Amino acid sequence: MIDGLAGREHRDHKRYDAFTTHHDEHGSTELIPAATVIVLRDTPDGLETLMLHKNSKIAFGGMWVFPGGRIDDADEVLDENGRPDELATAAAAAAREAAEEASVRVDPDEMAWFARWRPPTVMPKRFDTFFFAARLEGDAGSVAIDDGEITDHEWMRPTDAMDRRDAGAIELAPPTWVTLNQLARYTDVAGALADMEAAEPALYETHMARTDNGPVAMWEGDGGYETSNPTMPGARHRLTMVEDRYRFEDDRS
Repeated sequence: MIDGLAGREHRDHKRYDAFTTHHDEHGSTELIPAATVIVLRDTPDGLETLMLHKNSKIAFGGMWVFPGGRIDDADEVLDENGRPDELATAAAAAAREAAEEASVRVDPDEMAWFARWRPPTVMPKRFDTFFFAARLEGDAGSVAIDDGEITDHEWMRPTDAMDRRDAGAIELAPPTWVTLNQLARYTDVAGALADMEAAEPALYETHMARTDNGPVAMWEGDGGYETSNPTMPGARHRLTMVEDRYRFEDDRS
């Protein structure tokens, strides 16, 4: 954890600059198939999601994330014709990771696939990640972290998690923040899952740039997306990592 807004602003720029330096020296890395599941529950105060604190020594170290990780060979699911089923395999991996990292049970057949995230080419480790959402099965008190990759856990309301990031209390990666921002509009799990299941899954293939206000992540539909130039005119579909508040813009609709 880093105290103070100035420290966080420096951290965002420092991280992005380290990524670009690594990319300049080593080039782009291969995409690693991965999957994550947003585990949801209803409470008297509204919808909450399970957040896990990553060990600082591994990928996304020190950040608060959703349960998930790389897809293993053992996760493979075959379709009725005996061919690999990419989506079912990703769902199986997400369910396995939730069990391994937090002892949480989710049914892969009941998950809602709502997004797929691919990071920018400057990232030193790039996960091509399926994002699922699911209702918690069983008692929330049964959560037990592995105390290896994961060092802590907490149920958070989406707005509270984003506010804590703005205050410098926790770190969130852009895909996590954008997902929380999406969930913040819902008051219950049923409403969130119904909309996710009804909508076409979104593909976020990220382009990034450095600005004085902080790094900017852009996605298809943004005027600066193709050139990775955030000053280009046009529609906005981006996240600007400003010093004291991440700013999401999506005026395509």
